[in-house]
Parts: sequence; structure tokens; C-alpha cells
Amino acid sequence: MAEDKKIKQLYIDFDEYIRQGEPEKKDRAEAWRVAIGLQAVDGLKTSEYLQETARRNIEGEITIDEARELVKQYYVSKTQHDDDEEDRQEADRVSANIAKIINERAFTFSANTLISIHRNIFSGVFKHAGQLREYDITKNEWVLRGDTVLYGRWQDLRMALEYDIEKENQFDYKGLSMEEVITHLSRFVSGIWQTHPFCEGNTRTTAVFTIKYLQSIGFKADSRMFGEHSWYFRNALVRANYKNVAKGISQDGHFLELFFRNLLMGENNELKNRYLLVNPPEEWKTPTTTPTSTGQALHKCRISAGQVQDKLHADDPNIIKLVQIVGKRELSVKEMMNGMELKGRDNFLNLYLNPAITEGYVRLLYPQSPRHPRQRYLLTVKGQMLYQELTKE
Repeated sequence: MAEDKKIKQLYIDFDEYIRQGEPEKKDRAEAWRVAIGLQAVDGLKTSEYLQETARRNIEGEITIDEARELVKQYYVSKTQHDDDEEDRQEADRVSANIAKIINERAFTFSANTLISIHRNIFSGVFKHAGQLREYDITKNEWVLRGDTVLYGRWQDLRMALEYDIEKENQFDYKGLSMEEVITHLSRFVSGIWQTHPFCEGNTRTTAVFTIKYLQSIGFKADSRMFGEHSWYFRNALVRANYKNVAKGISQDGHFLELFFRNLLMGENNELKNRYLLVNPPEEWKTPTTTPTSTGQALHKCRISAGQVQDKLHADDPNIIKLVQIVGKRELSVKEMMNGMELKGRDNFLNLYLNPAITEGYVRLLYPQSPRHPRQRYLLTVKGQMLYQELTKE
């Protein structure tokens, strides 16, 4: 929780640079805000060292290439290591790489550029950086209650990317209203993401590619959106590409359109991850529907948090603390106890874990085999919703 507060404080610092800083400082601050915020897509958080390095770059004390090298050498020379270091190293190095890409002016709208962006983002992090995947994939999504989007066949990846990008390249925006532009852009971006050309890092790559493309066609995007709502962005992409006829669920792109309306039109639509859950409880549904001038329905959600009945709050502070520790990870009993700095296993089980399981916030990875040697614990959908409220995601 303390680390969350530090990250949010960093956003406040970014806002100060953007409001009052010189143009070059403002551009660098916006790039770093996006770069750091995008790490939340995969549950990653940057280190204090990265944040200080980012500040030095924003102030002009060091160049972006010097910042990237400092981050790289920081982990090469580090002698003490902890359990989360691999994740932090990925978050730090990827953030520095993204900040460099966003601040570069050059951009070519092509499938090769998308692949190059992946290579440049994850160079030194993934061995497969810049390589198209060579197998089919599925991913269990909590917003789909464990189901998966149907991603592109690995044999067709390059062809699919080239087709979508060429089709977009030929599209004529003349005469479209801003609402129509946003609907079109949302569909294009969701199509690129659905192809899922890489083994890992697809959402971060799609986001950076989208930012560069929007800049190249003259749109000034609100950088806070990708920086502060990256997990919503990913879940909206999931919903825009998911269909299950047997369950009566259709692809729903309006969530992604809300994101783009905030991004490009400066609207203040409320972006809550719980609204994206398929077949949600009544209190988790999008609160309001407002008709547009064309007679179509768009969900606005411009309401205060107090206007929505929130039934996620836990009264037990021990459950709240455990939910914050588990977050988006899968942890063993030992890992949870270490995270909470507890030593007594029986007290931990009786006061923390068992109540959290009983109240429906935490579940077992192997529920049919409680004593499984690789047993881990993770948040249920209810627990994930509480975690989002606690971290304001």
C-alpha cells in the first residue's frame, strides 16, 4: 500500500511538470507517466531508483539514453536481491524503453513498426523481443469469469497485422463526427490487440503503437489515460473481442470507446474495472445510460463514487491487509506471511487466510487438492474488485 502511495505521488509530480514545466520537461514527464503507468497491465511496479532516474531525465540532468543505461547497470551491479526484483527490473527497464520511444518523433505506420516497437520495448528483458509467437495461445480472463478471447492463429499473424494496418491506412476520416472517429479507432486498436502477435507484452506494445499512431495523424491524447487506466484499457480490449453465443454474450466495444472519449475528447467518463465483468451483479453494472444526439446509447457514468452502492468493502482489517498483499499475484502461505511480516503460521491461518477464504475474497489455485505441493492462493473476482477499490484502479 505504501508503494502505491509513492506511485500516486509520482503522478502528482508529473502533473506539476505538465502544468508548469518547460515544453521539453512537459513532454518528458508525459512520456514517463505513460511508461510507468503501463506496467500495471501486468501487475508490475517500478522501483524508487527508476522514479528518481526518471526525475533526473525530466529535469534535463541526464539524457534518456543515459537514464536507460543507469537502470541497466543498477541491476547488473546490484548485490542484494529480493523476491520481487525480477518483476521490478522488467518494470524499470521497460518503462525507460517506452519513455524513449514515446518521445521520439519518427514513426512509420506499418506492421514492421509494431514489431520493432515490441523489440525496442523488451530488448534485454525478453529473449523473444521483436519475434512473432509460433504457437496458439489462450488466457483466462477474470472479466470473462475465466474464459478466453480467441486470439489470432500463429500462422496468420503477420498477414493479419498487415491487412488491418493497410485497411486503416486507406481509411478516410473526412466528414466523420468525433464520435464516429472514436468508434472507428476503437475497432482498429481492438483488432490489432486481438491478433496478439507476441508471446508477452502485447497490451503495452499496442498502447505505445496507438499513442505513436494518434500523434502521427494529429491527435493530442491525454497521457493520463494510459498512465492511470492501463488495466482498464486492457480489460476493455478483452470485452471488445469476446463473444460467447451459447451464453448470450456479444462483443462489447463501448467500454473501449469510453476510454477513447476520455483520451481524445477530454470527457470524464468513469472507468471502473468492475463494470467490465461479464454478467455482473446488479450493483457492478454501468450505472447510467445517456442517449446521444444520433439516438444511439452511450454509457456516460459521470457520477461520483458515492452515487454507486459499493458492496465490496470488508469490515475485517485483516482481510483488507491480505487482499492488498496478494493483489494480482499467486502466492504461497510462506510468501503471504513474508509479505505481511508474520511468523506464526497458525495465527496467520486463523486470523487472515481462513476468514478471507470464507468471506469469498481469496481462493485456492488447486481447490480439489488443498495440500497440493505447489498450492498457491489468489484473489477471487470479489477480491479483485475490492483490490481495485483499495488501489483506486
